Amino acid sequence: MGHTIDQFEVGQRVKVTQQIPQVAETWTNTVTGTVTRYEQQKTGSWYAHAKDDKLWLDRLTIKLDDGELVILNVDQYTHIQRVD
Repeated sequence: MGHTIDQFEVGQRVKVTQQIPQVAETWTNTVTGTVTRYEQQKTGSWYAHAKDDKLWLDRLTIKLDDGELVILNVDQYTHIQRVD
């Protein structure tokens, strides 16, 4: 969806919908919470010609209303919407 780190601020409330395409269907999951962090983090996976030769993922951490922290990998199937 072209999200950038600058679009979201710590303390901002968001609704995140992620889709995982399958062969015959698409799995959808939605969570709502408060942004605690949005950054790129490297994985343990090797990826040629990337920074530090590692695969980097956009990761969004949100705190749910019950206090649970959820870390989401943000990709082209992720929709993030501000919630007032």
